[in-house]
This record gives sequence, structure tokens and C-alpha cells, in this order.
Amino acid sequence: MIPYTPEQLTLRLETAFDVEFTFHKVDHLVDILAPLDRDTQDFILGWVERIASTNIQISYEFTRRVVEALDRLDRRVIEAWAVHAMDTYDRTGLRPALEVLYKVDDFLAHAHAHAAGAFFDEVKTVLSNFLCGLSGRRLELKPGEQLFTDSERLFLPNVTADMESEADNFLLCKARVAFMWAQTRFGSCRMDFDTVLAGFDDPARALAAFQTLDNLRLEACLARELPGLWRDMQALSVRHGDPALPEDWQALTQAFNIDPADPESALALLDQAYALEPPPPRVYHAALNPQAVAEVRAARMAREKILLRVKLAKLVEEHRAEKAAEQKDHHPARFEARQEGQAWELALDDLPIAPPEDVKQLLTSISLDWGEIPPEMLTAAGDGEYDPALYEEKEKNPDEVWQGTYHEEGAHLYPEWDFARQHYRKNWCVLREIDLKPGDPGYVDEVIDRHRGLVKHLRRTFEAMRDESRLLKRQVQGDDVDIDALVEALADSMDGREMSDQLFMHLHRADRNMAVMFMVDMSGSTRGWINDAEREALVMLCESLETLGDRYAIYGFSGQTRKRCEIYRIKTFDQPYNADTRARIAGIEPRDYTRMGVAIRHLSKLLNEIEARTKLLIALSDGKPDDYFDIYRGRYGIEDTRQALFEARRSGIHPFCITIDREGKEYLPHMYGHANWVEIDEVRKLPLKVADIYRRLTT
Repeated sequence: MIPYTPEQLTLRLETAFDVEFTFHKVDHLVDILAPLDRDTQDFILGWVERIASTNIQISYEFTRRVVEALDRLDRRVIEAWAVHAMDTYDRTGLRPALEVLYKVDDFLAHAHAHAAGAFFDEVKTVLSNFLCGLSGRRLELKPGEQLFTDSERLFLPNVTADMESEADNFLLCKARVAFMWAQTRFGSCRMDFDTVLAGFDDPARALAAFQTLDNLRLEACLARELPGLWRDMQALSVRHGDPALPEDWQALTQAFNIDPADPESALALLDQAYALEPPPPRVYHAALNPQAVAEVRAARMAREKILLRVKLAKLVEEHRAEKAAEQKDHHPARFEARQEGQAWELALDDLPIAPPEDVKQLLTSISLDWGEIPPEMLTAAGDGEYDPALYEEKEKNPDEVWQGTYHEEGAHLYPEWDFARQHYRKNWCVLREIDLKPGDPGYVDEVIDRHRGLVKHLRRTFEAMRDESRLLKRQVQGDDVDIDALVEALADSMDGREMSDQLFMHLHRADRNMAVMFMVDMSGSTRGWINDAEREALVMLCESLETLGDRYAIYGFSGQTRKRCEIYRIKTFDQPYNADTRARIAGIEPRDYTRMGVAIRHLSKLLNEIEARTKLLIALSDGKPDDYFDIYRGRYGIEDTRQALFEARRSGIHPFCITIDREGKEYLPHMYGHANWVEIDEVRKLPLKVADIYRRLTT
């Protein structure tokens, strides 16, 4: 293709830099770009326009330096350079972003990390979910300069780029997380290192020797507990070029075949290992940090001892309240803890009881620190024995986050899609879940009474859906002959081919396995009859869904700017439809604005935690995405919402929108697709439309 003329380049650059207001001179940039071929010009101009959508000054500086960078960086790295500059601008502002462009040599030195590295912010969510599926104490992922665990937190570097490919770098992060989990799960953090190392002339050498032994022990544990991942870890080690274990160390590994889960087995060999030269660690090995572990462990052990005794006292109180009629005396309660597999069970006065999940977690954590549950901890605390401040966590006021008291601590951080940039803004939206305050407790009864006929009709409709059957064709056996299949089989026999035996039809009653998430718009624009319509429709839907028996949840959403995105819990999947839920439905009221993308991402995450064959995300909204004096208004918000819906569909969720916006046809087909939205104009139609959606998606 013919390169752009200087005049065409001038027009493109002046438009991108908005020169009427910024007064940027583009003549020298045109001179730089004009000699290039058309493909290179298109590549550069495309990124100039993308970056300009974020900040014109960054785009201008990028243009000044990109041609020189072409001689040293391939296009993939240049793209990473541009995205890194924009991400830096999002996080820390203009000056640091310009520094990224000015110091292209620094970026070049770390080009591989930016192009193929696994970034902590991007892998944290996936690895946190992986971590939740492992046994032992609940652990938290944190960014850090070093790779280690303090027994409660696992520290990963901000960028992992030890491997050649992005996929291998992600796998390496997973392997490192698994290895640090093994340190907490199999006793590495239980050792009293001061005592262990005290008898050696060189404590640092002794620690290195013990860590090598412990690493070998933990590899044996991982080979047993996570064999698939362990094989991947060995492959990573080979691709990284880790040296083979020396023969004298290989001989020591045989000792772990007896009980690799016992850290004492490594300690027993420490005298022999001390005389050997420690080999270099493998790429996924994490350091032991005895000082950090000791500080965290001491505080945790003191707190959990108190907390367990307090919780046992509550269990005694609940148990004896249930047995009050049979109780003749008040002898001291006797608890016993028994380990069943990897879980702990309790017995009270020789009778097994089912401890709540938080007590099970507490028993697990204590056993990891002590190697057992000490008998003195299985004594219920007396009344007033401990100050609650010693064991209770102080609840934080969600409103304080917006006043700068503790900023984003404990909030959910989500990316947001920037259509002009064609990349996500990382950790851009700060979202919090809030319990919705209840409203008038008599509201639901009043709605049911007022719409009695419609509620009755809906219940019959949903009962029919519950009992409806589906006709399965081409079955080996069934209730009737499938004429179409029979005709095809006869035609095959006349051609000399073997007849199929799938000649029958069978009426099959469908087994419903659904989870439905209702996402209710609580923005200020719903004030008035729209808010009333949403509340009344939810009442009638809940009354009908209770008949159907499907699992469902209801959450409201609103917010103000990307820093204050709010999700309101109205009914979770595990909560019953009772008086409390009805009161929360009555409490739905208009609040702020409509930043939809982050709400869709969060509710999709909650929905994907539910095991169900069919998952629906149904939005009840009065209009398009919007926010307070923000670029979210207009195309930016529509494209972010569209991308969030695409992410939901990719994860197996069926999104659907029911809108009361008469202008919805202008943007909803682009966001949801032509068949996944409907416009209504009165409350009576809303529950009926949802019934139609159910029937369409489950047949």
C-alpha cells in the first residue's frame, strides 16, 4: 500500500492531539513518520490514537520516541511499552507515565518481563481461587519483593518473568503458590528455628541446609497431594535449566519415603546435611523467613487459643439450651477433638457434635501451629474470662472508605475495559458489598394482596414449568415411533446400509439444575414508579420462584465514580425467602449512578461459584450505563458493559436485560445481542417476561 502523504499524516496527528486546544506542533513528527512504509505508519498511528484517548501528552511523547524504538524493540514489546505507560498513568499519574517513555532503555532492559511476564494484579484472582481449594489454613496472596510466606500471607513478586512464555510464567506463579502453601500445610512454619539453629557454629549455613532438606520433603508431599501440578513443576524446572540434585543430596531424599509430611524427618538429617554444600534452589522454591514466621505465629497462637475457648463456650451454651429439659446438673463440659482425614470433628461429653465451619477452620489452623490440638485449649472459656478486644476483629464502616480512612482495604478491585485503548484499566474499580437496610415489613403482604390474581397466575405458570417434559427423538427405546428416524432408516436399508436402531421417541421429564442472579438497578434515575415496579416485580417473582424450586439470588447495584461502586445484598443463594428477605426487598430505593460493568463482573463471579447446569444473570434496569461527571457516560460505559457481558457469556452465564428505557433499542442490541433483551412499560409484564425467559433457556 502507498504510504500516507505528509498532509494525511498532519491531519491524523492534529486530530489525535487536538491541536486547536493543546497547541502541539506536529511538523517534526510528520517528518519522522513520512519515510516509513504504510504498514508501520498504520501501526504507529493506531497506538497514537489509542494513547491519546487516555492522555494527549503521553501520546505526543510516545510519537516522538517510537520510531527510534522500532530499531531496538519488536512490535509486541512496543505495544507492552505503550500499555505500561497508560497503566502507570492510571495508577500514579502523568509524571511517572512520562518517565516510562523517557527511560526507554530501562524498559528495554525489562522488555521480556513486560511482554511475557505474569503480573501479580492479573493472576491474583485465579491463584486466590486455586488457593481456596487447598486444605489447611486460609491464606492471602500479597505482592512483595521476596518470595516467602509468613504462615498467613504468601508473597509473590509484582512481575514473574523467569520463564520464556507468558503461559509458563503463570504456571510458575501457581507452582510457587503451591510450594508456599505446602510450607504452611506440612509443618515448615511450625519449627522453632532459634532452638534448631542454636547448636551450630554457622546458623546461616544450618538454615540453608535445613531449607534444602525441607524443600526435598515438601516436593515429596506435593508429589503425593498434587501429582499433576508436581509433574508440571518438574517440567518447569527442566525448562528453566535448574541443575540436577548432587548425588550426596539424592541419598538423603530416601529418608522421606517413610513420612514426608513430618518436618522432624528433615530435622533428624540436619547434622549430615550441614556438612554438605547446599545446591541452588529450584525455580519454584520459596525462601524460609524464620523471623517473619515467628512474629506472625506467636500473635496468632495467642489469639486463636482464646478464640477457640470462647467459641467452645458458645457451643456448650447452644447444646445445653437444646437439652435443657434433660439436663440435671451443670458439670464442666468435656470436649475432644478428632481428626477425620484432613478435617477436625468435635465430641462434647462423649457425644459427637457438628462444629460450625469457622470452628473447623480454627481447629485446622491451631493443629498446623501445634501439630495437634492441645488439651488445655479444649476447655470452654468462663463468663467474662477474656476481654473481647483480644479476639474480636473490629468491624469497619464501609462509608469510611470514601472518606479516605482506610481507602481500598478489603474492597474488591476489578478491571474496566477502555474501548479506545483496546485494553483493560487494571484494578480500576473499587467495589464493596453492603447489606441492604430493611424497609417496611408489611410491604410484601400489601403487594401480594394488591396483585393477588397475577401472583396466582404466575404460580400456576411456574408450576407448569416445573412439571413440563421434553420430547427426546431418535432413542433406542421409547413411548412411540419416531417417523423421521424410521424413514431415514428404511432409506438406508434400501441403499444396502445398516439400519439404525434409534427409531423411538421418549417423553423425558427435565431435571432442573439452575441458578439465577437478579441484578437490580438502584440508580437515582429509578426514583418514582420505576423503583416501585422493580420492588413489586421482585415480590411476585420470589413468590413464584419458591414454587419452582430453582436457586436464585437478588443483588442491587449503584455507585458514584469508579472509587465507590456498591453491591447491595438483598438475597444470597444460601439465604431463604423469609421475613428478613422480604423486608430487604421493601428497602430497595434509588441511590446514585449506573456503573454496570463492574457490577456484572462481580455478580458473574458470585454466580460462577454456584454449581449449576444453567446460570442466568437477569438485569432489571431503567437505562444505559452512566456515572457522575465521568467518561463512563456514552460509548465508554456501553463498551465496558458489553465487554463484561462477553466475559460472563464466556464463563457459561446467560445474561439477559429487562429494561424500562424506551430508548433501549439504540444500545441494548449492541450490548446484549438482539435476542437477549426486552423492553416493558408496566410492572404487570415484568414477571411474565421472566417466565418466558425461563422457558426459552431451559428447553
